[in-house]
Amino acid sequence: MSESTTGDLTRLTAADLAARLAAGEVSSVEATRAHLDRIAAVDGDVHAFLHVSDHALDVAADIDRRRAAGEQLGALAGVPLAIKDVLVTTDMPSTSGSKILEGFISPYDATVVARSRAAGLVPLGKTNMDEFAMGSSTEYSAYGPTHNPWDLDRIPGGSGGGSAAAVAAFEAPLALGSDTGGSIRQPAHVTGTVGMKPTYGAVSRYGAIALASSLDQVGPVSRTVLDSALLHDVIGGHDPNDATSLEDAWPSFAAAAREGATGDVLKGLKVGVIRELPDTGFQPGVAASFRASLALLEAHGAEIVEISAPHFEYGVAAYYLILPAEASSNLAKFDSVRFGLRVDVPGGTVEDVMARSREVGFGDEVKRRIILGTYALSAGYYDAYYGSAQKVRTLIQRDFDDAFAQVDVIATPSAPTTAFRLGEKVDDPIQMYLNDVTTIPVNLAGVPGISIPSGLAEEDGLPVGIQFVAPARQDARLYRVGAALEALLVDDWGGPLLDRAPRLGGNL
Repeated sequence: MSESTTGDLTRLTAADLAARLAAGEVSSVEATRAHLDRIAAVDGDVHAFLHVSDHALDVAADIDRRRAAGEQLGALAGVPLAIKDVLVTTDMPSTSGSKILEGFISPYDATVVARSRAAGLVPLGKTNMDEFAMGSSTEYSAYGPTHNPWDLDRIPGGSGGGSAAAVAAFEAPLALGSDTGGSIRQPAHVTGTVGMKPTYGAVSRYGAIALASSLDQVGPVSRTVLDSALLHDVIGGHDPNDATSLEDAWPSFAAAAREGATGDVLKGLKVGVIRELPDTGFQPGVAASFRASLALLEAHGAEIVEISAPHFEYGVAAYYLILPAEASSNLAKFDSVRFGLRVDVPGGTVEDVMARSREVGFGDEVKRRIILGTYALSAGYYDAYYGSAQKVRTLIQRDFDDAFAQVDVIATPSAPTTAFRLGEKVDDPIQMYLNDVTTIPVNLAGVPGISIPSGLAEEDGLPVGIQFVAPARQDARLYRVGAALEALLVDDWGGPLLDRAPRLGGNL
């Protein structure tokens, strides 16, 4: 096999690479080695990975052997995959970006990891993230920040910046992420990738290190809508190990994406635009790209409908009471006794060891949220803070119900700004929290949302995303609409958005 006959394997979409693998034009070993070589070449600058697998080539060789023997394999068999470090694995460390779990090896795989392995995907390694998924920039990782491949001085989003950066830098065609308030979609927005947050319960959370259990959702990261749909087909479905897992029979999301890319799904589609989300709260280039996408949808038969969601403005405030409360409870298990970091205190009690271990093992942002959450749950404040936030959450869910009685999908910018510079907001938690203003309501309501690249901001040339939101269980609708707009935009751009990234040539 020569480069002239296969092209650069790392630049292929997952769908194209899978087709070449199935046709015998390329082996999984060759594809995996190409991505490992890419990681070796550029990850010193990007720092998307915390751990690179020692077994990837062996797994790829086994896939090639099984294919040669005539075994029927999954649609993505042999395709490399990056895994966010919030998902536990038996053959690689699972740290959740925290020092308190440094070197921890899980005795079991997360369900989505197990399903990926069973489908023949090849794990490349574990990707960097904000510690315990608390952050919007991947600067809160205990192992140093990830850099945006578009501009190495800028953030790749968070908490799943490592997965998004790995896909954007062509280190992996696919990645697994988790989304608690936008941690898949906001990194997609700033890296020019596709990020899907499924309906709550549509993809198992078993083996995902918990942040806020009523908000967390695992989902795919990719460079195209179809690629995300293909991975969603692999990881989705009921899991008896997850008490919140839905028992629905889900349609083929890949079929929905293909229908959107080739069919006439926009004609008559009602797209809701939120009246209470004015342009003034967004960077001019973000707002301009959003309006241009709406105009493109309208030109191809969609109807743009103004809707009201009066309680969305309280989403960030409610979220930052609910999330810390659940996080303080979930992180209580890291007590230095059962697993994780233990700092000995000579002559000290178990409580002394626990306190010292948590002091050393947790970063500042994690400590901040544990303190806030413990306070919100304390006697005398529960009803005033946590209880009130849950009431606001119900009002936001009702806003969505009212909106979806009028429209098929809701559209928003995926985030207020393009990627900001590393260090610019790391010491200002409030400004960091506001990055998720459009994504948080989706998690509070448990509905699905997808971010797809919508262009480049005129003022800085950095990527911008548009978010579509659908009613619960209507994930396939998002793949149809997202693929339809993606096809129109690619035609306008003359190719994928990532082909226009200035830093992705040369060293990157």
